[in-house]
Amino acid sequence: MMKLCARALACAIVMAAAIAPAEATSLRPRNIVELIGDSQMILAGRVESVTDGIDANGTPYTEVTIAVSEAVKGKAYGGSTYTFRQFGLLKPRKMPNGKTFIAMSPEGFPRWAAGETVVAFMTKPATRTGLQTTAGLAQGKLNMLNGRVMNEFSNRGMFDGVQIDAALLSDKEREMLKSQGAVDAATFVGLVGRAVNGNWIARGKMR
Repeated sequence: MMKLCARALACAIVMAAAIAPAEATSLRPRNIVELIGDSQMILAGRVESVTDGIDANGTPYTEVTIAVSEAVKGKAYGGSTYTFRQFGLLKPRKMPNGKTFIAMSPEGFPRWAAGETVVAFMTKPATRTGLQTTAGLAQGKLNMLNGRVMNEFSNRGMFDGVQIDAALLSDKEREMLKSQGAVDAATFVGLVGRAVNGNWIARGKMR
């Protein structure tokens, strides 16, 4: 157990150092084009469970299971569940030796809670650890409430600089691209889905 704690502490230090200090306190805003491009999977659904632990290699993790209602990118599908592990614990943990192990998810990472409905832009899992999180960290996790979606940063920068061929957009989508704060969930997910299915970014239709 002592070896596991030491490895977990070392891992926590490496992960924390990998995040630039400026980014940890003030993430560079990612717009919708970047979130789509950086995602391996994009899904909407309800968070079913959130647990944490330390794996056999001593890596602290938070495990999240989402009941998928709609998937617009990747291999998930409506009616399935998707489970992933994000780096860091939910809260400090008391170890058998009496010491408290502090290896929570670093600042800027998304926080998850059972029962919330989300739209998640999921990155590709890390090759060595299998750990995964959302594109742009907390920016890539949008909470859905009363038919509207917004991330932890009130969608700051979500549509900044975004250019989409006008002929591809509905009136609602045009208005959404001019807005700030929470946006209509159906309009947002619909736009993302059409952008993915039509390969708009690669074709230069969305930039």
